[in-house]
Amino acid sequence: MFKSMKYTTYCSIIGLLFSWGTIHSTASADEKFIFAHAMNTDHVFHALSERFLEELGDDSGMSVAYHPGGDLGDWTSLFEQSMQGVVPMTLTWGSSDFDARLDLIYLGYIVSNWEEAKNLYGPGAPMLDVYNDMLHDLGVHAVAFIPTDFGSVVIRKGVGKVPVDLPADGNGLKIRVPGLKIAVDRFNNLGFSAVPIPLAEVHTALQLGTVDARSFSTAVETYTLRDVLEANILTNDYFETAFWLVNKNWWEGLSHEGRTTLQSAIDNTINTAWDEAEAKSNEFLQKAADAGINVVELTDEQLSAAKKIVYETEWPEMEELVGKETMDKLREITGVE
Repeated sequence: MFKSMKYTTYCSIIGLLFSWGTIHSTASADEKFIFAHAMNTDHVFHALSERFLEELGDDSGMSVAYHPGGDLGDWTSLFEQSMQGVVPMTLTWGSSDFDARLDLIYLGYIVSNWEEAKNLYGPGAPMLDVYNDMLHDLGVHAVAFIPTDFGSVVIRKGVGKVPVDLPADGNGLKIRVPGLKIAVDRFNNLGFSAVPIPLAEVHTALQLGTVDARSFSTAVETYTLRDVLEANILTNDYFETAFWLVNKNWWEGLSHEGRTTLQSAIDNTINTAWDEAEAKSNEFLQKAADAGINVVELTDEQLSAAKKIVYETEWPEMEELVGKETMDKLREITGVE
């Protein structure tokens, strides 16, 4: 069911493990492990990783081999290697290639502002339990979420419309969505005409007028596309996160003291990341506004109308995928009836 690891990558990791003499399933007094991610050193993953290593310190009894930049594989490969225990810790995203239920990450309006997001996705928050019910079936455990930003709807130059009253205002507007059924259905239900287009082609599609708008645009991405945009509507329908994953057997094999030491360093790192993520979002929204983009916040009534559509159409469909028990838990912690 899963992709195979490249032979050369596998050999390099096994060689590293043998060089340590640490091929075993339980923790030693002086724990040594690989920590890897696929992003380059300009990415937030690297800044978080360096902060985590500083938080962990030299007297923690932990020896960490840190591998940024994808030298041990891309993000899906690292997810798989964490499942297998070859890479005990990684920063990565969930992929429905491994479990279709992980598409829950794209569900609309689980949260709609930063306060709600931190309450549900912050250190020790209840969404960890929701996802770990799925991730444990794959042999991995999420110790934290890494916050990114909310998704907005952006409008290309020359359209002259600001769709805020949905679904009526979306009528006649073609909007780029990712190639996911949940994204296509959401924006069709919100009144737009959804057009799946690969991310690499979005700028050209907006520039040529192939589409009038784009969904799932974070503040940084809005600013990046500023030359072709005239408006950014803060629909906040999607909150983007990544997973801080560990191999479940490895984690459970650590001593209580070892787990506590690691979790404390992770939580301290992530607490800072939440403040920085919100600040970065506000910074790039301001940069977009300074570049001439009309940044529009929905009124409470407009936001409630959009939420109602998503809750009545998208959430019941998600229940068919993840099961009633998971959705009941999600409804309980979000307060969505």
